Amino acid sequence: MVDLGAVLISQQPAFCPHFRWGYKERLFRASGRRMRLLHVLAFVLLIGIAVCKNESKNKLVVVTVASNATDGYLRFLRSANLYGYSVEVLGMGQPWLGGDVKRYAGGGYKINLLKKYMENHKDDSKTIYLFTDSYDVIFTASAKTLVKKYLEMKARVVFTAERFCWPDSSLSNSYPPVMGSSKYLNSGGFIGTGQSIYEMLTVRDIADTDDDQLYYTQLYLDPDMRNDLGIKLDYENQIFQALFGSEADVKIRAREDEVKEFYLFNAEHNTEPCVLHGNGLAKDTLNSMANYLAGSRTKTDCLICSENNFKIADLPTPPTLQLGIFIERPTPFLPEFFARILAQDYPKEHIHLFIHNREAYHKQHVADFLEHTSSYASITVKGHDSAISEAEARSLGISECLSHACDYYLSVDSEATLTQPMAITLLMELNRTLLAPMMVRPGKMWSNFWGALSDEGFYSRSEDYGEILDNSKRGIWNVPYVSTIYMIRSDVLKSGQVPSFEVQGIADLDVVWAKSLRDKGTFMYVSNVHHYGHLVNPDSYDTSLIRPEYYQLADNRLEWEYRYIHEDFEAMKDPDTVIQQPCPDVYWFPLVTPAFCNDTIAIMEHFGQWSNGANNDKRLPGGYENVPTRDIHMKQVGLERQWMLFLKDYIRLIQEKVFTGYFHNPPVSLMNFVVRYRPDEQPALRPHHDASTYTINIALNNPHVDYEGGGCRFVRQNCSITNTRAGWTLMHPGRLTHFHEGLPVTSGTRYIMISFVDP
Repeated sequence: MVDLGAVLISQQPAFCPHFRWGYKERLFRASGRRMRLLHVLAFVLLIGIAVCKNESKNKLVVVTVASNATDGYLRFLRSANLYGYSVEVLGMGQPWLGGDVKRYAGGGYKINLLKKYMENHKDDSKTIYLFTDSYDVIFTASAKTLVKKYLEMKARVVFTAERFCWPDSSLSNSYPPVMGSSKYLNSGGFIGTGQSIYEMLTVRDIADTDDDQLYYTQLYLDPDMRNDLGIKLDYENQIFQALFGSEADVKIRAREDEVKEFYLFNAEHNTEPCVLHGNGLAKDTLNSMANYLAGSRTKTDCLICSENNFKIADLPTPPTLQLGIFIERPTPFLPEFFARILAQDYPKEHIHLFIHNREAYHKQHVADFLEHTSSYASITVKGHDSAISEAEARSLGISECLSHACDYYLSVDSEATLTQPMAITLLMELNRTLLAPMMVRPGKMWSNFWGALSDEGFYSRSEDYGEILDNSKRGIWNVPYVSTIYMIRSDVLKSGQVPSFEVQGIADLDVVWAKSLRDKGTFMYVSNVHHYGHLVNPDSYDTSLIRPEYYQLADNRLEWEYRYIHEDFEAMKDPDTVIQQPCPDVYWFPLVTPAFCNDTIAIMEHFGQWSNGANNDKRLPGGYENVPTRDIHMKQVGLERQWMLFLKDYIRLIQEKVFTGYFHNPPVSLMNFVVRYRPDEQPALRPHHDASTYTINIALNNPHVDYEGGGCRFVRQNCSITNTRAGWTLMHPGRLTHFHEGLPVTSGTRYIMISFVDP
């Protein structure tokens, strides 16, 4: 005997993919009610077939109004194409006549454009027309799904529902009472047949600058008109989601399947809206959500990253670049910044340079850089004495780009360190209107972009900010603010979508500029698809110091290491690397660079207050030094704290490797000083034990070049080390085992850096 219920259930997917059965468990649980349920099933099946037939009959056309092909408009079209929507665009390339709708009521122009278009479809009762805005709208579900939801609502026209009564809040009490928070009409999205929509548009005339939302609201609030036109609001956000005011209820979720695509979810009504509208003040929230929706990415991959790319190698000639370099404040490690600009792997004959240097301190750094720029297409320099402001300089950089007919403009502030030599090429090939390479202050939650804005228009941390910063999420992100380094396509500059730089009120220049970009609808993207470089931190940079970069270990570790740590030191940490022992238990290894040695000597000589080599020493707690030297303590030149960090992060690593079993983190040292040996001052040091568990002795200059003689003799071991190397350190036990002496310097000056670690 054939079980009809089982057959119906097993065949259900073939009839309509949107149809859902709700009786399967009940059917087989209660056999006594089987026949009644079969009748119900058969009836529901007929309804399902009817719905599917209606879906197949009804063609859907999307109609929108757009004057310019902005980033938002292109995003709208992308989502429409992705989900299979056919789009008609009204008003493209024509002046907008609907008033300043960003600040005031208006938009009647949209009704008049739509009315003219619908005249050709006024008798069409079969085709469904979906009208929606475009600059701040994306589709999040298929056309088939949307049509099904519309038919299920059994209305002639369905409008978006939102939480605010605009533009006339006094009408809020005239709305019929409903369950839920979104109960007011929003004109940014509605759907109906051609006949129904035309009838609604022609109730009365409206001026271009009158408000379109008020027009529709007045129709809806008239009970007779509402009934005659068959208007409903999408209270449960089945089709439309107006975002403003509902941000807390609207979630981004990932499907639990192989693809793990993100989708839009309304937690208040447990629905999945098909159209997301960033109405009102929700445009930045829409931009953030759109980073995930409409096939932009999955939980594991950035899908949109590979869209609209190109390869420079496929072009007949490389694009022309205007490179603007801006030194607007004293910046540490500027020579390294310029070296990395020169190292960019892009043909310099296709790069025009513009430099603005506001700091007299950096004049020589710029001059040194310019000695290596003869290959560039052109060079324009505005120095600190040019008397132009930062705003004027930044606007001038863009003007230079336009005058050179450039294809791209790359603005780089001196804080942005481009360690990726292919950065220019990689940014161009991603092909976005305005794109910033993500840069972060290493180890900090400080970057060149904001993930969200506060109510006052300043920094706010987005939910995904940390994941983007640490690269656990990689992609191209639409954000409300970028600074420090960014690339702009020239077509955007020519179209006027990039505003001039202006200072307004108390806001920083970059904050005002980013707001102007948002107001113009120009998207700002940040990319962490690749690693491009990092930001230096100029906050503690003190140019009154003789060697200010030397003091930057805590705030700019990467740059400090690049300049001051020996290139072979990393290998010394490897367990398999054998460290030299010129004497028993005396280890000798490369530690710091010539720049470190030279800067240490320069700092000490500039300070100049060398001790007199006597036993009485007011710098010490007891006022007495048993084995005195001519020296200057690190504490005297403001480097004590930094030196403790140096011992912890560099010296300790080698100590734990060579002196197995001894662990003390952090190490402690009360005596850290630079010693100067001269024949006419103090040429040598008598035999002694150090007041330490272990001692480090860094040579700061070279024998046979800077001095003759010198070295260290370990008495018990009867072993001497004389030909020391600048930047190499000796590490040996202190008290008890390694009684030693400083050998005489016969000519010149010898400098060494000493630390008595863990006294």
